[in-house]
Amino acid sequence: MLQTSVLRALGRQGSPRLPLLGGRGARCFVSGAPSVCEDAAHARAYFTTPIFYVNAAPHIGHLYSALLADALCRFRGLRAPGAGAPRLSTGTDEHGLKIQQAAAAAGLAPHALCDRVSAQFRRLFQDAGVAATDFVRTTEERHRAAVQHFWGVLAARGLLYKGLYEGWYCASDECFLPDAKVTRQPGPAGELCPVSLESGHPVSWTKEENYIFRLSQFREPLRRWLRSSPRAIVPEPFHHAVLQWLEEELPDLSVSRRSSHLHWGIPVPGDDSQTIYVWVDALVNYLTVIGYPKAEFRSWWPAASHIIGKDILKFHAIYWPALLLGAGLSPPHRIYVHSHWTVCGQKMSKSLGNVVDPTACLDRYTVDGFRYFLLRQGVPNWDCDYYDEKVVKLLDSELADALGGLLNRCTASRINPSGTYPAFCTACFPSEPGLQGPSVRAQAEDYALVSAVAALPKQVAENYDNFQIYKALEAVSSCVRQTNGFVQRHAPWKLSWESPVDAPWLGTVLHVALECLRVFGTLLQPVTPNLADKLLSRLGISAAERGLGELHFLPRFCGHQCPFEGRRLGPDTGLLFPRLDQSRARMVKAHGT
Repeated sequence: MLQTSVLRALGRQGSPRLPLLGGRGARCFVSGAPSVCEDAAHARAYFTTPIFYVNAAPHIGHLYSALLADALCRFRGLRAPGAGAPRLSTGTDEHGLKIQQAAAAAGLAPHALCDRVSAQFRRLFQDAGVAATDFVRTTEERHRAAVQHFWGVLAARGLLYKGLYEGWYCASDECFLPDAKVTRQPGPAGELCPVSLESGHPVSWTKEENYIFRLSQFREPLRRWLRSSPRAIVPEPFHHAVLQWLEEELPDLSVSRRSSHLHWGIPVPGDDSQTIYVWVDALVNYLTVIGYPKAEFRSWWPAASHIIGKDILKFHAIYWPALLLGAGLSPPHRIYVHSHWTVCGQKMSKSLGNVVDPTACLDRYTVDGFRYFLLRQGVPNWDCDYYDEKVVKLLDSELADALGGLLNRCTASRINPSGTYPAFCTACFPSEPGLQGPSVRAQAEDYALVSAVAALPKQVAENYDNFQIYKALEAVSSCVRQTNGFVQRHAPWKLSWESPVDAPWLGTVLHVALECLRVFGTLLQPVTPNLADKLLSRLGISAAERGLGELHFLPRFCGHQCPFEGRRLGPDTGLLFPRLDQSRARMVKAHGT
């Protein structure tokens, strides 16, 4: 049976009206707008990263996948706390010919290589604050049991048969290729060697008897699934790409290898002469971590959202749903697809020596700083470029200067000597714009700010739904700039608490700015958890007051009580985010390099 699997990598102001926020906040202008929490499903939510191949140390692309999944999971927890804590799984993929070859090249037994590199991934994700509820390794006994049971279900349903496989196999990509996807390039001695047209990795001709999955039977079921679920794969271009693939021939899939050729894997049940294809093995991890084949797994499946890189889209969007349907299970709830990171315009490569060490980046830019950079600059639809100067410029501008400077200004003892959340004066800032009066100080731009920040939680939620975390952070950053403009415009440092004319407006300016900061801190928790905690703690916001359901922005604007008014601020723990260019300059001066 000629296997023809193809792995494709895809390129790549009028009067303000404030929305209802699901509570008693700034909501006077309209009614009936949806809460940011109302459309969150009450079912369980389960997020997964790919399990990462242990043939090499982790790089920033691996960390980016994990951070996307972590942010989605954390936002879900903020948004729908009543639905129970969401789950997040990650782990390492440890079987296959590539691992077997890498271990031999390193002079190690396969399990020793796996232990070493898997520990590097686990440590990286822990250091980066990825709040995984499970870290799975495909060499674990629980996973072997899940894979062999899954195989048994497919066999019992008549979906596996033995046949002759003859074709090209790429060990580096762990995939099969048709002739059209193979080319020849000069080898070390000038001889022409067959390689994958897309990855450039060597391929070898394989001819052997294997078990084969009746993938061709699932072409129409897969098309029906995708057409009836337009958001099953996001962003949309990837959904369209999979439908295009399904317009082509979908041949049956070889799902085992001879054990004599590939011993490092899970044996086929009842036939030790065959080893289960590494991708079938790897994909079942999403079931392993929720207890499959025990009945408990059904409370989490199919509420799974897979976060994957575009290079493994075909495995997750065609093979995996087909295997699930074959086993009598539903496809996953959603597949979020992201593109890759390049370095100074070039693909990361060990041969080029430009692989970026994520651990060094966490040390250099701080955990929250590097999380913010990757999620702020990464755009799922196309590849994004990394270079050090971009990181420093972004973090200094948006976290140190704009956000940190705003917090410092509004909590400084010179401007806020009482160290409290000041009172809001409705006479100075009435709820309707355009009112006249001796005490009115609010300007049109101030109402625009309140409108923008009031709309921000819903805007951020929609961006998370659309897998556009970078747009959510862009919206927060825009509102931070607006708030700085508000403070600069009214210059509270020029006002006096001793003046009966100034004092009510001074307190109002600070109150509005602190309320904006509270919204920003709440919305930044999934991306910069430590920095957001520091900000919210400085404002005196308790842990129970940090969910989206409790956000209720600027309630005094509409005459409601504000629980924070008059509350003492939290302790001053220093700069929210020190500037990186200054700290680096000090380091250079100290070391003379």
